[in-house]
Amino acid sequence: MPIHRLPTELINRIAAGEVVERPASAVKELVENALDAGARDVQVQADGGGLTRILVADDGHGLAADQLPLAVERHATSKLYPGVDGDYDLLRIATLGFRGEALPSIGSVSRLSITSRAKGVSDAHAIHVDAGAVSAVTPAGFPGPHGARIEVRDLFYATPARLKFMKSERTESTAITEELKRQAMAHESVSFSLDIDGRRALRLPAEAAGPDGRLARLSAIMGREFSDNALALDHEREGVRLTGFAGLPTYNRGNAAHQYLFVNGRPVRDRLLQGALRGAYADFLARDRHPLAALYVELDAGLVDVNVHPAKAEVRFRDPGLVRGLIVSGLRHSLAAAGHRASTTVSMAALGGFRPNSMPPQPSGAGFSAWRQGGWAQAVQSIPGLSEVSARAETDPAYGVAEPSVTTAFDPVDYPLGAARAQVHETYIVAQTRDGVVIVDQHAAHERLVYERMKTEMADGGVARQALLLPEVVELDPAEAERVLARADELAALGLVVEPFGGAAVLVREVPALLGETDAAGLIRDIADDLAENGQALALKERLEDVCSTMACHGSVRAGRRLSAPEMNALLRQMEATPHSGQCNHGRPTYVELKLADIERLFGRR
Repeated sequence: MPIHRLPTELINRIAAGEVVERPASAVKELVENALDAGARDVQVQADGGGLTRILVADDGHGLAADQLPLAVERHATSKLYPGVDGDYDLLRIATLGFRGEALPSIGSVSRLSITSRAKGVSDAHAIHVDAGAVSAVTPAGFPGPHGARIEVRDLFYATPARLKFMKSERTESTAITEELKRQAMAHESVSFSLDIDGRRALRLPAEAAGPDGRLARLSAIMGREFSDNALALDHEREGVRLTGFAGLPTYNRGNAAHQYLFVNGRPVRDRLLQGALRGAYADFLARDRHPLAALYVELDAGLVDVNVHPAKAEVRFRDPGLVRGLIVSGLRHSLAAAGHRASTTVSMAALGGFRPNSMPPQPSGAGFSAWRQGGWAQAVQSIPGLSEVSARAETDPAYGVAEPSVTTAFDPVDYPLGAARAQVHETYIVAQTRDGVVIVDQHAAHERLVYERMKTEMADGGVARQALLLPEVVELDPAEAERVLARADELAALGLVVEPFGGAAVLVREVPALLGETDAAGLIRDIADDLAENGQALALKERLEDVCSTMACHGSVRAGRRLSAPEMNALLRQMEATPHSGQCNHGRPTYVELKLADIERLFGRR
């Protein structure tokens, strides 16, 4: 058949399928237009999951009457201008939008109305688009001094087949809410509001620009606990800056839904983030647990390509290894700086277990009369019992002397983890601080200490290798083999020596001695998968760390072992001096701190 030109209306509908995938996509495009227009307040309304009606109102600089027809014309934009040489540079995009596709694409599949008053102009005007048919510009009323109100009705009514692929109204409304949250996280100095089906769904007042305002905005979206358990990031390398906040390892979730990446103010989805987070937290979380993080990458516009996908949700970095390395090293540096800190949610959960209404029924219903009749005699005798399941930490000259006649220059309760007072159930150390009580899981705490020491020793002395009696040949596809061999030096530093073996095969000569007998072929294939997905050889690192973790578990103080006061205090001091000691190797807390004020509230003293 001969080649022919498609009608403009059909072209716009085809483009709409790429740009406007669902109602949330339309909201994204309209909100980004508002932000590019300098809006300080963005209001969104959505009815029927956004399919019935979407309204986005802003207080930006607005559009003049003669600009409205151009706004709904395909590939017409105010955001790209030619340089002195007359060329348009698509590799230095400084705005959120630039393609000039959103409004005509939306208008081609819905009933679109744009009402706007330009800044400094007294009159407002409107234009309407119905399934691609554009009306004349007419005078209109506008409530604000300047800005725009864009209303989308009956989204996809012009493409009924697309409607069949929409999900439930609740699901689409949730997607709109999540999209607006991402935009709000990227622009903390702009206020956002969202009403769904006439009900208030989101109210986010403008925050001060900067890290404090950003943390306040993140806490409003991710939960108030996030600000109490977030580590600040601010690192720069070769012109790339990383800022934002990441959660403590003990403050984690069962999925990766609370991980966000922003590049030059643009919310993006990128596998680089998940791989970097997994690598940075590999020492601290089980594989089925995920950290919370909001990371902001700022770099020269020429170092990132945002013209990758019509929806502009993906980017490509000129040097992805630099960005990934900055994220991993920045996160690890902040995690190390956190020392033995653990999340506040741990103590909150512990306090919840102490609530009076959560106490189990007492064995005796006689209450106080049972005590008068001697019914509590056995229990009373066992309290100072420090018996077979507990021991009192008697004072020791090295850690403070209890006798009032002796004074010490430093009271051990002033240490961050305080002074050991008792060991209960031969598992938990109870320590007193100046303003509370600390309960330590002796096995989990010592396991982390041993693990960190083993990692340091392994890093200082390198990973011991074991030569294979018969080198193993592993067949891969060409791309996988190329990725593995490109990282041969990195793998050798971890104790795995590989070399090319013709075609797409890889020869394994040596493996890490820590792994003992191992499936070299399976290990190489796992590494190839990791390199394809995350750009890092996480499989080998994690196997080495698993071995170290297992060895640390077997070499640490076990639950059920009675400790002396010097041993308990020595453990506390080592925890204070060791990074990451607030959680075990699987992200569980090693200690719980209960503030005196909270304890007093339990007993009604406050």
